[in-house]
Parts: sequence; structure tokens; C-alpha cells
Amino acid sequence: MTLSLPRTADTVIPPHAYVDADVWPDVARPPAAPFGHAAAARRIVRGALARLPLRCRFADGPATGTGPSLTVHDPEAFFTRIGAHGLIGFGESYMAGEWDSDDLTGLLTILAANVDELVPAPLRRLRSSWVARRPAQQGTRAGARENVQRHYDLSNELFSLFLDDTMSYSAALFAAFPARQESLRTAQERKIDRLLDLADVGEGTRLLEIGTGWGELALRAARRGAQVTTVTLSAEQRDLARRRVAEAGLSHRVDVDLRDYRDVYGRYDAVVSVEMIEAVGAEHWPVYFGALRRALLPGGRIALQAITMGHRQMLDTAATHTWISKYVFPGGLIPSREAIEENAAAVGLRVLSDHGYGDHYAQTLRLWRERFTARAGEVERLGFDHTFRRMWELYLAYSEAGFRSRYLDVRQLLLTEADPEDWPEREPEPRA
Repeated sequence: MTLSLPRTADTVIPPHAYVDADVWPDVARPPAAPFGHAAAARRIVRGALARLPLRCRFADGPATGTGPSLTVHDPEAFFTRIGAHGLIGFGESYMAGEWDSDDLTGLLTILAANVDELVPAPLRRLRSSWVARRPAQQGTRAGARENVQRHYDLSNELFSLFLDDTMSYSAALFAAFPARQESLRTAQERKIDRLLDLADVGEGTRLLEIGTGWGELALRAARRGAQVTTVTLSAEQRDLARRRVAEAGLSHRVDVDLRDYRDVYGRYDAVVSVEMIEAVGAEHWPVYFGALRRALLPGGRIALQAITMGHRQMLDTAATHTWISKYVFPGGLIPSREAIEENAAAVGLRVLSDHGYGDHYAQTLRLWRERFTARAGEVERLGFDHTFRRMWELYLAYSEAGFRSRYLDVRQLLLTEADPEDWPEREPEPRA
């Protein structure tokens, strides 16, 4: 059942009133925290919040501080969830309607910028004993298909409500700020063209794209005269990409296949992969980079776009089950620059150029979030309930905050094969 009771400035919905327990069991009911954990969470969280430039209010108590607001409607549930499940509980509490903010992105940006100081140092050193462990082996072939279905196969119509006409679901590259002076479509086209330029894609180029999206990069490459093979695990993306290619009259230049990157055969002049590595899973990065190198003809070029985080943060996150991994991107992990370089070098690839532009991703996410919230009624008519919409709003704001605080970055990298004397033995090409 879908029950939608949207908030306004003058109404407060009783927490959990709109949550379908069959669909959202962990959101519908606060968990039972181990003895003392909720009380400890109350002390730690309230103490941390008091040190930050935030305006906090708990239930009917007075508001304290200045800055973006954190209004907790149900403090008991809020602290119980955090005491039981940490940041997963914090996210589930928002989905349940137990807290709100007048500036969600601003609040999350401040929290992200101070994330290392929110928990006392002794507890940070014991992180592995109190955080939830990440489920293992989610990047296997079967796991990867399931992960893609849970996110990218939600609905092409859903994504079309907040993406631009190119249906690009990755960081745009703006000419200048403020971004409002330029359309999102133009910025997305600039991003794609820069990647194609990095890979030296032109007339006659044999191009492999790992991670089709909804087909815009393949279309732009084909218009340059390239022969494109592009692979995805999303049936929804494949179907729409094929339709767009056919409508553009480019079916003779573009093949869109439903295929795992591990099952790609053949050799290409250029390989492009846009924000795909984050979904692979750390244990499969060696295989992913091996697939990139195996597909590359001598003298070929790889253009890679990747979200990155600091190496220490990546190591901490690698073993942690997060709110994002539970609800939005199961099985994924954002790499560090060091992880990319190490995994690339291990298969005989080197990074020739590396351009970071995280501020542009923050602007991209802001535009997506504004479009999504402005079209909440259309999202509801597609069958996505109020809890889903709060989850998605939190996801977009949470991601934007990561880039605004510089906890996250996004990079375009050019890779080629290393000098021949540095190459490891080439893996035999799998048989079709």
C-alpha cells in the first residue's frame, strides 16, 4: 500500500504514519538498541551537535544554536536508531519522518565536514567493533545484476523526471559558476566530449563503453564516426539506449549489449567507463582493470570518470555497511586515487592525466535535487511512496554534501598501457 502524507510548514506528520511496514520494515519500527547504546548516542550526538554551527531542536524543547536546522520530532526513536545502527539509523530516522531540516544539504555538509570529530577518538579507534559489516561478495556476476536492478531498473520514467534530456547520470562539467547561467544539458555534453577527447575518439575509432547509462556517450561517439560497443547490466537502460540509437539513425554504428564487463571480448582503440568503478566492489577492482587492459589495442587509450574519496576514508568505508549501501547503491565502494593507480599499475596501466572537478558534481546534484523535489507529485504517480521520496531526497542531498564538503571528489583520468618492460604478463583473452 502507498500512503502519502506530505509535510508542509504548518503540519507535522506523526512519525511512521506513512511508512508501509511490508516495504520498509527497518524504517517502520525503531530497532531495539543494545542496553545503554541509546543513552550513549544521546550524550555523544547532542554534545557533537552543540559544537557545530547548527540550530537544533528536540521535540517541544527550545531551539539552540544558529545555522541550518535539525528538528527532531521523536528524540527517543532518533537516538535509539543511532545507538543501534549508527549512520544507517540516522538515515532510516529521516525516512521515517523522525527528523527534518530547513536546509537538508547545508546540515549534511556541516556534518560531512566534521565527520571525524563527531565521534570521540576512543570510539573511533574501536570502529570495527560497533559498525555494521558490509555484506560480502556483492560484486559477483549474480550480485552485480541484482544491484543494478535495485537502482538503475527502478524506472526510466523516474530518472527522466530529474535528469536532463541527455539522460546523463554522472557529473556534468560546467563552463563557469554559477551553474544557473548554463543548461545542465550543455554541461553534460561538455563532460562527455572531454572524455571522448581524452580517449581520442574520432572517425573510425573502435570504442568500447563499459556502463552504457542511457546511451548519450555512445550517441555522441557515433556522431564522431566511431564504431561503438557499449555494455550494461540494466535491461531498462539497454532498451531505452537502443531506442535512442535507432531514432538517431545510428544503429549501424552502435551495439548496445546486456553484458557483464567481465564477459566483454575483442580489442578496441579506446575504452571509456563513466562512474562505473564505484559499483564494482573493491574485491573486483583487479578484474575490472584487467578487463580494461585486455580490451585495449596497443597504443589505445582509456578515459575513466570516477568518484573518489580519501584513502583512509575508503579503507574505513570498505568494511562498513552504510545507509547508501543498504538503500541506494548496494555492493559499491568509492575508490581513492591511490586505489585506482595501484589497481591500474598491477595490470600494466598508467595514469597519464588526472583532472578533479568535485565542485561541478555538487552543482549537478543540486540541479537534480531541485528537479526531483519540484516533481514529487509525478514521482508519486509513478508509484513511489513517501518513504521512497524521502529516501531519494536524502540520497541526493547527502551526495551533494559530500562534494560540497570535499569529502568526495570526481575525476576524469586518462590511462594507457605502461612501458613494455613494466608490463605484467598479459592475461589470455577469454574465448567467446
